[in-house]
Amino acid sequence: MATEHLSPLDLAFWRIESAAHPMHLGALAVFEAAPQAAPGPGPGPDAGSDPGPDPGTGPGPDPAVRAAALLAARCSTVPGLRRRIHDVLLPFGAAAWSSDADFDPARHVFLVRTPDPEAAAGPLMARPLDRGRPPWEAHVLAGPDPCSFAVLFKFHHALADGLGALALAAMLFDEGPPARGPARPSPAAQPAAGAALRSLPGMLAARVQDVGQALEIGASVARAGLPLGVPAAMTAVPARTGTRAVAGLALDLDDVNRIRKVAGGTVNDVLIALVAGALRRWLLGRGDPAPEGAGPRALIPVSRRRPGGAAKYGNRLSGYLLRLPLAEPDPLLRLDRVRLGMDRNKEAGPARGAGAVALLADHVHPLGHRLGGPLVAQAARMLFDILVTSVPLPGFTFSLGGSRVREVYPLAPLARGHSLAVAVSTYKGTVHYGLVADAAAVPDLAALAEALRAELDELVREVS
Repeated sequence: MATEHLSPLDLAFWRIESAAHPMHLGALAVFEAAPQAAPGPGPGPDAGSDPGPDPGTGPGPDPAVRAAALLAARCSTVPGLRRRIHDVLLPFGAAAWSSDADFDPARHVFLVRTPDPEAAAGPLMARPLDRGRPPWEAHVLAGPDPCSFAVLFKFHHALADGLGALALAAMLFDEGPPARGPARPSPAAQPAAGAALRSLPGMLAARVQDVGQALEIGASVARAGLPLGVPAAMTAVPARTGTRAVAGLALDLDDVNRIRKVAGGTVNDVLIALVAGALRRWLLGRGDPAPEGAGPRALIPVSRRRPGGAAKYGNRLSGYLLRLPLAEPDPLLRLDRVRLGMDRNKEAGPARGAGAVALLADHVHPLGHRLGGPLVAQAARMLFDILVTSVPLPGFTFSLGGSRVREVYPLAPLARGHSLAVAVSTYKGTVHYGLVADAAAVPDLAALAEALRAELDELVREVS
């Protein structure tokens, strides 16, 4: 069987990780517990033990325990969740996937009793995944309310991007509409010698084109590399890193669409403008100086997966770089500037510009990723100032053992030197913002979440 090496971008995510800056993304799913027919023994508290019959079909006194047992039972059947990463001799610096022969659900699915599931998510997001095991975890967070519980999913960025992680997580939920799971790439067939010679001119032309693209992206990064107008609150010095705070906010999608219809642009333009306005409100509310200059550089990841195509493991990402107009006091003008900036990015395309820096990973030898990973991690602060990413969710309702998912808050990794990362998704007519922050640099993360709500309210008033 052919060795399946990590792609250059997956390898980059694997190599830049450090203990203080784990490179996993996540999602906090809040469940509305299914009603129980009658008390019963249910599965034991050890989520990794043999659950016997499907735990989602029988009665049980504790929905969180049932959910943990069900996740443990199902994860063993998902091949993508049994894969681990290991170094290889050739090519030098590369890494490959292999199946974990000692896979144990108890090492990946955990039941946590906590008075505050959202507060518990921060320390859990700060803890790196075990690099010797398949790089994912699921923490069932059982709070004091017996009618609800939450599950924090963690997937290493080398394993999947946002869409890939969604496909993996979907395999653990109850059966929904048919969905294509991640497909393992097949080793490419080797062309015959004559065919290889005939294709040589095209290969050389493509190589020249790739080099030209890399130089163009590099030049764009250099031009956009000056951190102008970045508030001090949006940076984190190394001494403050290693702790995490998490906050979630749910907003009405109808309000977002009302703004879009009047002001123009896309839903995503409005969601990004809300972040810009909330950052301005938050900074002024804490007594910081009024924002000036061009504003912080937001990295907006863009999926390169084909619509309708089968999902695959790993990452298929590029990105846009956008200055957030924090210095603009008028909310509608802020939205207009965001829309114009995104229009320029879309016109150039996701394969050009400073936001396409992820594509440069393809031009680095595996040994370069291994030796240069720490340096690249330290350079993240020079490339962008805040991550604002969107994870689209399907329209149907997720459930686990009959308990329905009520809210889904996506959570992004926090790069070195950054104090804040923002992820957003829409689910069942609601916009869910997931905020991840350096807990020392941003002790008032809840105030930023409320600033998002206030910004939406003001924009609604402006267009009404």
